[in-house]
Amino acid sequence: MSFNRRSKTITEGVARAPNRSMYYAMGYTEEDFSKPMIGIANGHSTITPCNSGLQVLADAAVIALKEAGANPQTFGTPTISDGMAMGTEGMKFSLVSREVISDCVETCVGGQWMDGVMVIGGCDKNMPGGLMGMLRANVPAIFVYGGTIMPGRYKGEDLNIVSVFEAVGQYSAGKMSEEDFKQIEKLAIPGSGSCGGMYTANTMSAAFEAIGISLPFSSTEANVHEEKITSTKEAARVLVEAVKADLKPRDIVTRRSIENAVAVIMATGGSTNAVLHFLAIAHAAEVEWSIDDFERMRRKIPVLCDLKPSGKYLAVDLHRAGGIPQVMKTLLKAGLLHGDCITITGKTVAENLADIPDSPRADQLVIRDIDAPIYAQGHLAILRGNLSPEGCVAKITGLKSPVMTGPARVFDDEQSGLAAIMSGKIVAGDVMVLRYLGPKGGPGMPEMLAPTGALVGLGLGESVGLITDGRFSGGTWGMVVGHVAPEAYEGGVIALIHEGDMITIDAHQLLLELRVSDAELAIRKAAWKQPAPRYTRGVLAKFAKCASSASSGAVLDKFE
Repeated sequence: MSFNRRSKTITEGVARAPNRSMYYAMGYTEEDFSKPMIGIANGHSTITPCNSGLQVLADAAVIALKEAGANPQTFGTPTISDGMAMGTEGMKFSLVSREVISDCVETCVGGQWMDGVMVIGGCDKNMPGGLMGMLRANVPAIFVYGGTIMPGRYKGEDLNIVSVFEAVGQYSAGKMSEEDFKQIEKLAIPGSGSCGGMYTANTMSAAFEAIGISLPFSSTEANVHEEKITSTKEAARVLVEAVKADLKPRDIVTRRSIENAVAVIMATGGSTNAVLHFLAIAHAAEVEWSIDDFERMRRKIPVLCDLKPSGKYLAVDLHRAGGIPQVMKTLLKAGLLHGDCITITGKTVAENLADIPDSPRADQLVIRDIDAPIYAQGHLAILRGNLSPEGCVAKITGLKSPVMTGPARVFDDEQSGLAAIMSGKIVAGDVMVLRYLGPKGGPGMPEMLAPTGALVGLGLGESVGLITDGRFSGGTWGMVVGHVAPEAYEGGVIALIHEGDMITIDAHQLLLELRVSDAELAIRKAAWKQPAPRYTRGVLAKFAKCASSASSGAVLDKFE
């Protein structure tokens, strides 16, 4: 039986000869044309440790696909290192890369008429970009996460990428010696793999396991461990079976399975970026999903995992404690997961979890049982008010009190805000406003880990508020509110804030409010003028021209 879409659609004889000739040049035989053609979207790159360990997985996938009776066809996808680009102009390309990756996957799968595709990725945007491309192409597909990094060690403490950003603030405040600072910088990242806490990469990989597009247990494996290669080979076998069964991404990614993914994001204390990315993923899947659905889910899902950045442990610790399957089984037993959703294995969620214990093991401290959560409700709150009528995102766990009112300290770029922090001009009680950093204004909606990490390092993480129309790293925690929409570049109220205006952040009331009268805001609005675009050519200009609001995922194909 032939599963090759191309061989089915091209007529016999002369019309097929040029098509087959290209394959013969690559060593194909006559028998190969009855086998499925499986793409491997390989995100390997020596740009970043997140992706530097992917080639060995792609090589394993090639072997396993051949053994399973398929023809592997490899192609590349780019990546941007968020950690390396952070605080620089390069960070503006990070979210753009999500769209480029999705376009790469869709273009190669469609252009080469592939029967299925495996996407292998590591850094933050690899996951949403890969899945968005898979959903657009909608041929049988599986995502293989490159794996998390092992922790660095210094003076008996585990280190990770956020340790470095927070050390900047500590060193600048005279709370850390130069020798300690240099050692943390050198030792925090010990090898290949994605950033180790429940930051964006591990958040999205966990969500992909929960949604059913990746294999069970695969989202928390370490890149350097042999089980990652074994899991990749199994993913290849499973993908070939999915091609035979014609099990497609849009069969898997549904409203109910997105609810499963968001439940796991809440239970694990995941990144604020998951809000932006799942809005975009739902758009690609043509599934009805809004920013308010995150708040609906937050109210009923407890935080079960004690994970960084606001907790204690790393993804490797979560893996040893039972991984995402244990988190999912705990939620499923409590009636907080849809067990009937189909997954890439061909089994339902409940079937995949059948052999997982109902409750977490007693000999671990990472995963709590449902009756003893770290927090009774989820941590990603959707705030509204006159400052963000379309909604914005606040991470509210790990704070003594997620409520404050303070005077605005206004900055039209990230760098001037960071300089003010480092020079001691920001004090407890201030509310920093970093604006013109949204999808269009940035452009590219850069992340603000440098300023938030510096605030934490200086001991101001809970006493200084920060609001932005940009994004935050998954490693960010503190009194922070991002994705403010409408953004400043579009004339949102955030553009009308003056230095010293009083701003209220109240996660209890889900409120973000500028304490300025409507009459005064109308006067300011009439005087406001949209600034000239920062870029007028190239990929950043195209992104700025096409990007939707953050409240709808900052996607490029939301045509009215």
